[in-house]
Amino acid sequence: MIDVLIVSLGSTTGGRTSDDEFAASLQRAGARTALVRASPQPDVRTYALTDLVWARAARRAARHGIQEYEPRVVVYSTTTAALLWPLKGAIRFDALCPVTRPGRHGIWQRSREHRRLEQASLLIPVDESSLQGAGVTGTPSVVVPIPVESSAGAGSYAPSRDIAAVTYQSDPEMKGLDFLLEAWEQVRREGEELVVAGLERENRDGVRFVGRLERAEYRALLRRSKLFVIAPKREGYGIAQLEALADGCRLVTTRADGPYVALSILERIDPAAIASREDFPAAIRVALDSVDEDGQWAAQAARELTAFRRDRIDQVVATELLPRLLR
Repeated sequence: MIDVLIVSLGSTTGGRTSDDEFAASLQRAGARTALVRASPQPDVRTYALTDLVWARAARRAARHGIQEYEPRVVVYSTTTAALLWPLKGAIRFDALCPVTRPGRHGIWQRSREHRRLEQASLLIPVDESSLQGAGVTGTPSVVVPIPVESSAGAGSYAPSRDIAAVTYQSDPEMKGLDFLLEAWEQVRREGEELVVAGLERENRDGVRFVGRLERAEYRALLRRSKLFVIAPKREGYGIAQLEALADGCRLVTTRADGPYVALSILERIDPAAIASREDFPAAIRVALDSVDEDGQWAAQAARELTAFRRDRIDQVVATELLPRLLR
């Protein structure tokens, strides 16, 4: 028997990394922890069908894990993983269906998700704003952020970075890729390149698609980039943006529905980096032309990210989360 079984949806690189970090934090707190992951699923046409095939995969993974490990408690990581759960448990999530699946996109998921939130033993949002759309469930909650740290230690920013801009695109429609490419074409100068990670397409002048990268390779790409740029329609936690800030990239973005934690950081250190859709191209150009020679911008971002350090998160897990999970 183990203490905690984590059922990871694992449909994105960021989600898998987040779940691995969560499991490691529980283990450092002394909990006997195992993680099972839903098997990869093919792309399908609609969000409603996408969530169904992934929820089924998560149910299969959960059943296997429950049988093998006999856990004291199950934590479903994302509400999608919990939609068809075989056993009641806690739910960890960054955003809820009323935000991420409006209208026809959440035709069956929203009502099922609400029932699961009411039935859960504990809710584990990664940010206080992640509870947006939950309604009154009566289920207790403990906020446990996702840890984000520099991949090269403090002060990783260098003005001599050789890549102008980078973006991460797990869902081109949701992340506003076409709009971003149009803006980039308007303002880029000769020799400047936008590197698009997470997606494979044919390269074009000034844009290079590098597909899915290993974690170390992706973080090395961030350390070489001056700017991380993205224009999402809706955003969850926004781990890619926080990792970019941690590795010294400037960040330019549009506002988006959802928790989107990086927005509150930008509001404190560089409000102009949160651009309207009309001003988005100009904001990219301003950021590229603002060379951070003394690293002040990166240093401000690093100070804002102090609350996301692993040791801070470990303290929350050990003193607040674990006692609630295992009582």
